[in-house]
Amino acid sequence: MFSLTDKLTRGYSWPVADAPFLLLSIRGEDEAADDEYQAMMRFTGLDEAGLRRVRLTHRPLGEVELGHWSGIILGGGPYNVSDDPETKSETQRRVEAELARLLAEVIADDFPFLGCCYGVGTVGRAVGAVVDRAHSEPVGAVTVELTDAGRDDALFAGLPDSFEAFGGHKEAASQLPRHVIRLASSPACPVQAFRVGANVYATQFHPELDVEGICTRIDVYKDHGYFAPETAESLKADARQRDVRHPTVIMSRFAQRYARPT
Repeated sequence: MFSLTDKLTRGYSWPVADAPFLLLSIRGEDEAADDEYQAMMRFTGLDEAGLRRVRLTHRPLGEVELGHWSGIILGGGPYNVSDDPETKSETQRRVEAELARLLAEVIADDFPFLGCCYGVGTVGRAVGAVVDRAHSEPVGAVTVELTDAGRDDALFAGLPDSFEAFGGHKEAASQLPRHVIRLASSPACPVQAFRVGANVYATQFHPELDVEGICTRIDVYKDHGYFAPETAESLKADARQRDVRHPTVIMSRFAQRYARPT
């Protein structure tokens, strides 16, 4: 028997009121993956029927019929496209190959897509950006600054010119091709968000992360090389002092802008 998500990714059609969104997760740890899913639903305003999840660490992606979905969201996680190929697990290599095939179709069709953190690496690699370790940022709050294009963008318009968001990443895009629109930057990272075409987005910061969310991830990933494990409590204390109410607007706007009937 196929699950509902299996059937949608294998090309079945379902008589639902609205085409659901697809969340692709690369988090192998249940606590982090489930917290991410709950946050994505909370800030998009979608329920489990409206946001179907595929955990790529647990099963192959299979065929995705774009016409069955309102849009696709890719979550972040421990993978980096710039990782030494010799260190990549078989699962990571499979996931990267599956995402590369999917993104080729997404970009060609200008299909609604939002990649959070890992999206900069995967979408960036797909469009020919330079993705490397030159602009990594520690776990915690970063000050995101909108470009002129960001201030005019459908997902970012109306946000403050400068706002706080949570991040933490080992790789980043240090250079974008001319046809890619840079939407935001931060003092240590020149590309905090970009858009390809009209509908394909990637953010380096995490628009789905609130204070409790980043505290969960600090606990889960304290031994993954993002920060010294003994600093976990101080990182959580600092996070609790931050105002991160603006980035989640991007999640709700993405869902509202692209939700469509079947």
